[in-house]
Amino acid sequence: MGSGIKVSFSVLCLLGLVIVGDHAAYAQDSPTDFVNAHNAARSQVGVPNIVWDDTVAAFAQNYANQRKGDCKLVHSGGDGKYGENLAGSTGNLSGTNAVKLWVDEKSKYDYNSNTCVGGECRHYTQVVWKNSVRLGCGKVRCDNGGTFITCNYAPPGNYVGQRPY
Repeated sequence: MGSGIKVSFSVLCLLGLVIVGDHAAYAQDSPTDFVNAHNAARSQVGVPNIVWDDTVAAFAQNYANQRKGDCKLVHSGGDGKYGENLAGSTGNLSGTNAVKLWVDEKSKYDYNSNTCVGGECRHYTQVVWKNSVRLGCGKVRCDNGGTFITCNYAPPGNYVGQRPY
């Protein structure tokens, strides 16, 4: 009877690892993960927190679903209502890593001249745009095995001649 208990316990532990391991793969794609990654960058420059918005998120996920077949980083246009950042990869890309890609452009943003210096920075400025207060993101694994992630922002940012913060 004692060995049967050990085998059952071992099987339960193994199942627990599989469930925890599987959950960990999705742990960086929740609304909270997207919001926290944005707000970490926003707090560094004194910008108020952004909040998740289900309407914006539905728009983002709908557009991500449209990119499933080709995974091309083509902007949706945001219906004129939303700002938008896109990220993609040939493998799996987490939501928090997508936001990190955008935030890593911070070094290219020169606040004094309000311009990008030495490369792209407009994904970063959208992340920290003070008037963009609602966020929604979508993610899809593409038919080619890649990942397409979009985050939309309301109201949109990156207006010419205006500073993000």
